[in-house]
Amino acid sequence: MRVFPRRGNATGRARRSWLVRLLRALLLVALAPVPFILLFAVVNPPVTMVMIGRAAQRFAAGESPAWPVHTPVARSEMSPSLRRAVLASEDDRFYLHNGIDFVELDKALERRKRGGKLRGASTLTQQVAKNIFLWNGRSFVRKGVEAYLTLWLELLLTKERILDLYINLAEWGPYHFGAEAGARYHFRKSAASLTREESARMAAILPAPRRWAPRGSVASRRIGAILQRMQYAPPKTEQAK
Repeated sequence: MRVFPRRGNATGRARRSWLVRLLRALLLVALAPVPFILLFAVVNPPVTMVMIGRAAQRFAAGESPAWPVHTPVARSEMSPSLRRAVLASEDDRFYLHNGIDFVELDKALERRKRGGKLRGASTLTQQVAKNIFLWNGRSFVRKGVEAYLTLWLELLLTKERILDLYINLAEWGPYHFGAEAGARYHFRKSAASLTREESARMAAILPAPRRWAPRGSVASRRIGAILQRMQYAPPKTEQAK
């Protein structure tokens, strides 16, 4: 006697097969950044999503050349003062957190509760994740993906390498990416030749490098606090309370 398979069993197998394929696809998507991040341990990314966005803006505006200036350099070709100035300006707790600084995040939320402006509390690692992989924006989806990528960066790269990437990928002037391109644009010298004050002025414009200038009024107001922090080594342990 011929036995026919039950339709319910076939439907159940089809659903399980679909679920397995979905889980595999999600796993592949989740792990997709890992090979690139491992490569970035030794190679500077030749392009980032932010650079592509800037190039698209220039192309749409008919500006030439459309592609931004990007000049990556080795750590030995960066002024030590510039590295310290970046930390002092953007993330002085860089060595104390694991990519997401909950202390600064709590402070930002407290300022917002008191009626102040909600300032960003993004760490250098978060900014590297955004610059390389993501688009500009403030949606919860983008921030969630950014946090995920940040954890991978912190897991797979050293702190010093993350700082190297930040300095080489950040925008330091209108369509000028990397400290070398920024130093030559603003001071007509290499990043290795920047003085302590010039480094502080470069770091002072990082929040808005297309609107602010190192010798401008905003940088002049910010430089005092940056230079004061630069007197000391970046904190690597929490202070006793």
